[in-house]
Amino acid sequence: MRKVSPQRLFFLIIDFIVISFLIFDFGFFIYEKFRAHKLIIISALILILLGTNIYRYFILKDKTRKLLSLTYVSIFSAVVLLSIGVYVFASQHILQQYLFKIKPFLEGSLLLYLILRLTIVIRYLYSIYFNPAILFAGSFFIFDLIGAFLLMLPKATTVGELHFIDAFFTSTSAVCVTGLAVMDTATDFTVFGHTIILFLIQLGGLGILTFTSFFAYFFKGGSSFKETLYVKDYVASETLKDTLKFAMNIVAFTFALEGIGAIFIYFSIEDLSKIDNPIFFSIFHSISAFCNAGFSTAPDGLFNEALRFDYPFQWAIMTLIVFGGLGYNIVFNFFSYLKTYIFNLFNREHKAQLVRLITLNSKIVMTTTMLLLISGFVFFYFNESSNTLVEHNSTFGKITATAFQSVTPRTAGFNTIDYAHLTMPSLLFVILLMWIGGSPASTAGGIKTTTFALATLNIFAIARNKKQIEIGTRSIDNATLNRAFAILCISLIIIGISILLLLFFEPKRDLISLAFESFSAYSTVGLSLNLTPVLSYPSKVVIIVVMFIGRIGMLNILIGVLRQMNTQFYEYPKENILIN
Repeated sequence: MRKVSPQRLFFLIIDFIVISFLIFDFGFFIYEKFRAHKLIIISALILILLGTNIYRYFILKDKTRKLLSLTYVSIFSAVVLLSIGVYVFASQHILQQYLFKIKPFLEGSLLLYLILRLTIVIRYLYSIYFNPAILFAGSFFIFDLIGAFLLMLPKATTVGELHFIDAFFTSTSAVCVTGLAVMDTATDFTVFGHTIILFLIQLGGLGILTFTSFFAYFFKGGSSFKETLYVKDYVASETLKDTLKFAMNIVAFTFALEGIGAIFIYFSIEDLSKIDNPIFFSIFHSISAFCNAGFSTAPDGLFNEALRFDYPFQWAIMTLIVFGGLGYNIVFNFFSYLKTYIFNLFNREHKAQLVRLITLNSKIVMTTTMLLLISGFVFFYFNESSNTLVEHNSTFGKITATAFQSVTPRTAGFNTIDYAHLTMPSLLFVILLMWIGGSPASTAGGIKTTTFALATLNIFAIARNKKQIEIGTRSIDNATLNRAFAILCISLIIIGISILLLLFFEPKRDLISLAFESFSAYSTVGLSLNLTPVLSYPSKVVIIVVMFIGRIGMLNILIGVLRQMNTQFYEYPKENILIN
């Protein structure tokens, strides 16, 4: 058994104290007379961490650890300097008032320290256990549990004690970027509860692997070959070269787009006076939209009267949903093409080649996405024009509302109409859109656009008696096709089992509502026919499992459990099976 050094033990104790104080500070109501004492202890913790990391920086020889210690020193030094500045320029030098002024700096620095320490622990787990699929699923499950316990803290809700299943359901829905809610997100959770949900959404949308790689990129030398392999699989990178840099670009791109989206959302809101805390509202909805989560802090969601007729706001949400649902590979691919194209315009002597710069994968994703969006728009416009679209009087309003209903079922989960009032053909079409979902390596769920496209193209290939799918001058590998059909079959099996279990636990509910709920959960969409809040606890457990499987991918779990790392040097005789 490996002996723990006194230095490591000291930092573990400090980490435990930091976690305890942060949970105590954010999660529990504290008597007024103890608040100043609590802040004094936190200030002492920061000074201890600053001193120990300065000491570590000078005694450590490993460059990566020295850089990490220097990072901690920079964070805590900045907090100390800010605190001194606040004290110097304060009108009155009263300790209690001074501590409350610097409270955000103290808590923020400890939170950042805790996140960095957590990523190091997770990266350590990656280095000792080599099974990306199991680690990927396990990390999601662990954060589901952590999120559930945090949501059960007294200051996270306005309803008093929260049942574990309800907290676990909300946490899973956030981490799996689904949006199904058994609680009213707007009224049943406090700002602290909303912040927890927002953090879980961001973590689930990007994935813990991407976050740890983001920090690994800055602390070069600490990333292992195993970690690079993990990230390569998760972000769908084709090569090992610059994989961590690619993951860093994903995080930077995500934060940048969410920041821009939050600004557009803020200025697109028609009446800010009707929105509580509009800045937080804008940030929350930007992250929720880009991650295709579907959570909203507005009462009744986007169906709220202040929002469902706010058409510029809805276009901002739709843009974020589409970008998040396309995936980073597609966006980066088109960005590279656009950059090269502009370069050629200004540099005619040394033009870069544009041939095949846009990959076949990007072409399939974009074509399928456009066909689904256009077909959804046309279907909803004509089928719902005399039903749910009646309340939108202007032509621009009808176009916006229709476009929103075409975009949001593909795993976003926001609603500007009451889905319980949709006609039966519209409900079935929404189920189809939910099942297909977004694109691979994105924040979206479903079987994915490429899977649906390949399955459709394979039908025509078989009808033409072709052994492979051919697109232009390229053919699709049969291994890719086999994976696509495995995903199709698994999705229908999981959804079918889910519907059967829900019918057993909810005998009084109609089939279409339960089927809609199952498809929405598996595809991590978040739309519901007002059924989620009234589900029994066994039914909630079923939906939790389906959301988890839908986000992780049952095929990935099976591969992680069943795959054997061996090479097969033999082949059995082949025999045909009658199909039709």
